[in-house]
Amino acid sequence: MAAERHARKPAVALAGLAAAALIGFAGLPSAAATTEYVVVDRNSGVAIAGFDPIAYFTDRAALLGKGEFEHRHAGAVWRFRNAGNRDAFAANPDVYMPRFGGYDPLGVARGAAVAGNPREWLIVGDRLYLFYSADSRAAFVADSGRAIAAAEKEWPAVQLTLSP
Repeated sequence: MAAERHARKPAVALAGLAAAALIGFAGLPSAAATTEYVVVDRNSGVAIAGFDPIAYFTDRAALLGKGEFEHRHAGAVWRFRNAGNRDAFAANPDVYMPRFGGYDPLGVARGAAVAGNPREWLIVGDRLYLFYSADSRAAFVADSGRAIAAAEKEWPAVQLTLSP
């Protein structure tokens, strides 16, 4: 029995290595993958969980967009509540996109790409910031100037860790 088990070990080990390799390759981004410079749903390619980036500015609320009002930009699909919001974004996306692609600025300041939660947000200096949690948002509010400066400094290095 023990000899039988030892004889099977190399085959089992090779099968395990093959499975691990397949899993590793499955996780690699393909040419058709959406950019990760913006927080997107890996399955749908929808940016910031489908929330309308214009609504943060106009309605001062985190509101979901609709599938019939979409616009592709920066390798992602953005959703809007209405055609007017979609058109405003299309005309000037850099004004309305969340800073750091929707990654939490405190994570970026630490050198890590931590996806922000579209329900935890703040507009500072006419820029939209998304935060991982309410605690992260509160820490940002305590010294937003320093947090923004640190995130701005680290953002180029963080971008190098993301898939284009």
